[in-house]
Amino acid sequence: MKKKELELLLQTVPGFEDPDPSLEQYPTPATIAADILFNAYSRGDVAGMKVIDLGCGTGVFSIGAGLLGAETVIGYDISEPAIGIAKKAAANLGSRADFRVADVSDVDEGADTVFMNPPFGCQTRSADRRFLDKAMEIAECVYSVHMAGTLGFLEGYVRERGRRIVYDKTYKYDIP
Repeated sequence: MKKKELELLLQTVPGFEDPDPSLEQYPTPATIAADILFNAYSRGDVAGMKVIDLGCGTGVFSIGAGLLGAETVIGYDISEPAIGIAKKAAANLGSRADFRVADVSDVDEGADTVFMNPPFGCQTRSADRRFLDKAMEIAECVYSVHMAGTLGFLEGYVRERGRRIVYDKTYKYDIP
């Protein structure tokens, strides 16, 4: 599958019907999700792998990983309505992704790769740290979306935990 084809398919994944501001629910744009997923795919971090999407929302990373040949894909989100949308979208696109309602703290299984677009902490300070900690606990390879201005913090945060950032990219990302 070509990146543009993946992007076109991901554009059909619906957003949130009634976003909850306290959860910082906003969709990851298909162009950004496709670029991140295709980069991970080209590095060997998707096809044939077990992928977990933390805070999956309506499932764009989960669905994309399934379309790119991940062996197992599980998307976790605390929002039941978001999980319902993700399940329907995955079925419509023929993506082998499973979705579960759960708080990120309750995820207790490992993966080869984690994708996530965690809350940035605009509503609840440091909300992204729970996601970062869980991602680093359950996988060696993590692809995560954060505000560009926090890169220095992220480098120190992951270094304190024996990890390092091996790739970063800045996107223009308008959040409604």
